[in-house]
Amino acid sequence: MVKAYGQEHVYKHPWERVTSASWRKFSDPENKRTLSHILEVDTLNHKLDPESGKLYTTRAITVHAPGPWFVRKIIGQDICHCVESTVVDARIKSMQLTTRNISLKKFLEVEEKIRYDPHPDNPNEWTVCRQETSIRIKPLSALASMAEKVEQKCAEKFMQNSAKGREVMERMCKYLEAESRGIAM
Repeated sequence: MVKAYGQEHVYKHPWERVTSASWRKFSDPENKRTLSHILEVDTLNHKLDPESGKLYTTRAITVHAPGPWFVRKIIGQDICHCVESTVVDARIKSMQLTTRNISLKKFLEVEEKIRYDPHPDNPNEWTVCRQETSIRIKPLSALASMAEKVEQKCAEKFMQNSAKGREVMERMCKYLEAESRGIAM
């Protein structure tokens, strides 16, 4: 079974500010409480392609393992390691992030795709964020009948964390807006 969902959110901030907030959301100390499921974020590499002008980055993200507590007890791990690959094309104002888990793969596969683009109705002032997430629990013989319920619980947790992420992004955008105007927050 696979549980998939999509969300769309409009930030009433220009693309440049929203993408700057995306880069900074994990490093801001004020966001650590809100994003308490994120334990560590490390940049593994970044490369600017001189021909296309695209920026490619890879980050390692360590999170609290998703799902209900009893599943974490069964699999014997409380953390999950993920890799986030990002492509930024400033020429067309597009930022695409893809995050996948690299640990716990024999139990769980999660893929999250996020894309930031200028909003078609107000491209200079608004940014549309499209998020797609798929969660697949690989049923163990003991959990086969519960796989769908576990996927649903994981999806609910991911949606809660997405809401927290949007809250952090809004706060970061407001901070960056104030910073650009020379106003201390």
